[in-house]
Amino acid sequence: MSELTNAIKQICDEKGLSYEAVIETIESALAAAYRKDFGEKNQNVKVEFDPETTKSKIYDVKAVVEDLPEGYGTEEYEQKMEEERAKKEAERAAKIEAGEEVGEEEEERKFNPKTEMQLADAKLLKKTAKLGDEIKIKLEVPESYGRMAAQTAKQVIIQKLREAERDMVYGEFKDKENEVVSGIVQRREGRIVLVDLGKAVGVLPQEEQILGERYNPGDRIKIYVKAVNTTPKGPEIVLSRTSEEILKKIFYLEIPEISNGLIELKAVAREAGARAKVAVQATSENIDPIGSCVGQRGARIQTIIHELGGEKVDIIEYSDDQEKFIANSLSPAKIVNIELNEEERKATVTVAADQLSLAIGKGGQNVRLAHRLTGWKIDIVEKKDEKKAEKAETEETTEVKGENETGPEKEKENNQE
Repeated sequence: MSELTNAIKQICDEKGLSYEAVIETIESALAAAYRKDFGEKNQNVKVEFDPETTKSKIYDVKAVVEDLPEGYGTEEYEQKMEEERAKKEAERAAKIEAGEEVGEEEEERKFNPKTEMQLADAKLLKKTAKLGDEIKIKLEVPESYGRMAAQTAKQVIIQKLREAERDMVYGEFKDKENEVVSGIVQRREGRIVLVDLGKAVGVLPQEEQILGERYNPGDRIKIYVKAVNTTPKGPEIVLSRTSEEILKKIFYLEIPEISNGLIELKAVAREAGARAKVAVQATSENIDPIGSCVGQRGARIQTIIHELGGEKVDIIEYSDDQEKFIANSLSPAKIVNIELNEEERKATVTVAADQLSLAIGKGGQNVRLAHRLTGWKIDIVEKKDEKKAEKAETEETTEVKGENETGPEKEKENNQE
């Protein structure tokens, strides 16, 4: 076994490449090199490369086709064919106009001298030649071609290795698309952060970064693989820290009851870096969904909060009863009453005066997250104080009576005036 063969096989084993594919690529590159420096216009150059001897055999390969009509290629022939085409087109148009069925137009066969050879010519080279055969005409190998062939083979192997590594990285991370992986912050380039994922480096764009979160070189972070794209420079792995999916995946990773199906994660709403709400439901009556997610002394939820850079997470119990689910989603605010408009999918939620700001949240965040979690448009209204309302009504009535007062006393007052 030659040194070149050993080298190719070793590389193929290490990188998971097909030996035949590498040899085929070398042959294609050698053929292209021969065509460029030594080939002629109508030659279909094919190379057979032997890695054992590093020698090449070069052929002009043609497919045997029917003999061409007499006069093919002359002006008279082309004119005659043009007239026939026009005639056929007119007949076809007439049939279509008459409503007759017309089959598909036959494609006119064209002769390609680069890849085809007429049967008569083929028989001059090989008496037994027949239609469909492949005729190989051996070409001369120039002396200078040997050195060029060795150099080309080396370049092809290097290129093939690069392509194979790119394909391997792409395939591996394409399978991890929409998954959460661990990475180490490598460096920042402008507004993007580069994250080392082991066999590849992922890109964390500015819009996928949590506002205010610091990414220091060497920091280990969990990160969501949003997309894996192919580019001329190789695979591009787009990462995210803001996606709602990353929150779901972290819950699956950190809470065994969710990963084994005892608790179902029903919905997630998130404003990355600030606050998130997660709706969970137990599949068994013996399971406390909120307690399981929070963990003993809050250990589990604290791990999740730490993974999200300090983002607050509310665990909400899901309910098929939409009123109850909406009430839970507005936690920690206490709800007095809920009225649902099924047609508009709108909920009017009444809360006590001291719960109003809590229900709405800072900058409307609590009600906004509840809307995204439940899918209902939520209006928060304050409950009126009945005693204050009664008192105000009484005062208003007394005032009206005073204005409309009549009788002897009033008449006396008027006379005195």
